[in-house]
Amino acid sequence: MATADRPGGAERDRLSLDIRLKRFPARDGAPAQTVFEDFRLTLPGGRFHAIVGPSGCGKTTLLNIVAGLDRAFQGTVGLPGGRTPVLGYVFQNPRLLPWRTVAENLALVLHGEPDRAERVERWLREVGLEGYGSVYPSRLSVGMSRRVALARAFAVEPDLLLMDEPFVSLDEPTARHLRSLLMRILRAHPTTVLFVTHDLREAIALADRILFLSRPPARLLLDLPVELSAEERADERRVDALWSALRRDHAATLEGVS
Repeated sequence: MATADRPGGAERDRLSLDIRLKRFPARDGAPAQTVFEDFRLTLPGGRFHAIVGPSGCGKTTLLNIVAGLDRAFQGTVGLPGGRTPVLGYVFQNPRLLPWRTVAENLALVLHGEPDRAERVERWLREVGLEGYGSVYPSRLSVGMSRRVALARAFAVEPDLLLMDEPFVSLDEPTARHLRSLLMRILRAHPTTVLFVTHDLREAIALADRILFLSRPPARLLLDLPVELSAEERADERRVDALWSALRRDHAATLEGVS
């Protein structure tokens, strides 16, 4: 049975996971699969944590367990933020409701907030979409839709931001622009981030800490701090140099990671 702890005191800013067992049953001819078994992880608050690993290792499953979207596991999750932590989630697909305008999509997550209209406008400005509130999602480019998704996640002022490959399938200039936007927002509105990616360069450019998962049942193969300044992260040559060093020094660990 899944339970969610509400840590207090010095522990309130930590994210802690104790997944004794997460198993997908056999289905449609596919065998049962144990994704996590005796998996434990504690992450400090206020930091950017990237999770990388080969396809199918359980990265998205881990996010869904943390978010409470997947409760079919044995273990506990301790969330940062005190008794009623607020979570933001940015999915691979922006998941905007097509029959609602951009402003209405943002307003949905602020239901009941007295300053909802002001916060919607403020976050549209934050992501460079001022004046697009009355536009429907079908009129947005892919990059603009991803910006709306970022605004929606930050608008709730999350204690923990979950991001599941939010820039996947974008062309590199657009992805680079959105990564820069994300870091700018985080400097102004810091929070704890758990970011899933298959792209090691992206993890290096963004994260304070990179966690490398094995194939299922997943275990933590490598816990690597990234000690780069903001200027170094913006330098593609510096990122590429660290990427090459990691590929050289941890070749076996990084099997299946681009």
